[in-house]
Amino acid sequence: MAEPGPGPTGGGVGEPGPGDKEEAAPARKKRRLAAGERYVPPPRKLSTGVSFGAEHFAETSYYFEGGLRKVRPYYFDFRTYCKGRWVGRSLLHVFSTEFRAQPLAYYRAAARAGRLRLNEEPVRDLDVVLKNNDFLRNTVHRHEPPVTAQPVQILAEDDEVVVVDKPSSLPVHPCGRFRHNTVIFILGKEHDLKELHTIHRLDRMTSGVLMFAKTVAVSKRIDEQVRERQLEKEYVCRVVGEFPADEVVCEEPILVVSYKVGVCRVDPKGKFCKTIFQRLSYNGKTSVVKCLPRTGRTHQIRVHLQYLGHPIVNDPIYNMEAWGPGRGKGGKIDKTDEELLKALVEEHRSKQSLDVLGISEEDLNSDAENKDCGDSGDCTKSAQAPPLNENSCPAEDTKDPERNDVAACPLNSDTNLETLEKNKELGSCENQDGQTGEKSSEEKDPLCVECKMTRRDPSPKELVMYLHALRYKGAEFEYCSKMPEWAMEDWEE
Repeated sequence: MAEPGPGPTGGGVGEPGPGDKEEAAPARKKRRLAAGERYVPPPRKLSTGVSFGAEHFAETSYYFEGGLRKVRPYYFDFRTYCKGRWVGRSLLHVFSTEFRAQPLAYYRAAARAGRLRLNEEPVRDLDVVLKNNDFLRNTVHRHEPPVTAQPVQILAEDDEVVVVDKPSSLPVHPCGRFRHNTVIFILGKEHDLKELHTIHRLDRMTSGVLMFAKTVAVSKRIDEQVRERQLEKEYVCRVVGEFPADEVVCEEPILVVSYKVGVCRVDPKGKFCKTIFQRLSYNGKTSVVKCLPRTGRTHQIRVHLQYLGHPIVNDPIYNMEAWGPGRGKGGKIDKTDEELLKALVEEHRSKQSLDVLGISEEDLNSDAENKDCGDSGDCTKSAQAPPLNENSCPAEDTKDPERNDVAACPLNSDTNLETLEKNKELGSCENQDGQTGEKSSEEKDPLCVECKMTRRDPSPKELVMYLHALRYKGAEFEYCSKMPEWAMEDWEE
């Protein structure tokens, strides 16, 4: 069960609920800009860093197989406070309307097994009516999608920052179905690097230079450079066809179609974007292009290249037949957002490659998609546009959104001994062998849908997209990675 994010009435961990007396602060009015003056966003709230400890890393272990890094299935607690809209409703009604990734029979069985707890007491009766500030805990058996076995290489490290070369297919931090197969967890488990501050993010399928600050002060200093647009970013990609030899500037606005699937498109109602492109080479079939994004929107480079008629060669979203004969060139789609999303999912389903998108059948079955749009300005009225709390893990260099998302980045808690005993009775997958070697014979969890399914593993090639963050330069630093093999002038598919 993946919990939806905090709703407009509050109810997330640490948030005041509808019955609390704390008054909301008045909305800050934007100052009117003088002629020619550029708007500079206010400083973002800086967290104390993403902190995971030994107890989190000990939840499970990695093993490597067929060029993939895999995570052994493990038990995990999803936790959330009662949302304001749940107050006065039965737990059964909440499960049936907002957590439809699993059938009601699953939740009844989970209650009998002691995996559902309300205010730390086992829930036996799903007809119990929820009250404000009720605390729910759901113990689930988690299966994470595999990622590439390529190591997270450290490019530079000092007292202020850690800079890594992120492999494709690896999310930056826990989100959606990913927790241990993330850069944050791998750095903590394999390099003992903890309490890191995310300065920027890369899309899960994008590789390249990724920076973390070690202190709040450093994070704040670099954040100011980002807000003042003093940070220079350079990407390289391989696109379809012969890209124009002259410099191309694209300023088409981009709108988010679906946060769950992670799909955007050019739309007049979208946010302002600007990307500068320059062709580096052409081999008769495909072109290597340098990309200089001047803004940091979700999937900006990928969407602009699609609009220009030169999508990234192996882009699993923006170079698909679902977009139509022109594959989205010039913004021409001839489908509604719902039709487009359905076509994209069906195309991946037919190829058995939903894991490449980072989603599962259970995600798609969930009907809790249009419940909370939080403070995101990209939420549309489409039933396919849920909040940024699932699997999208965007973008080509975006800031972490300000959010308190229990489901997407859930924190572990002390597992109740009674729950542990129940798990042992039902059969656990708690093998804690070494980090390498063959997968051990693990028992199946009788309540787990994933345990009953057989999925085709993606090939390592499927987990590489030809988009790479090559260089990041600020006022006091510059970090570069090597040019990928696929970006070499004489490279052939």
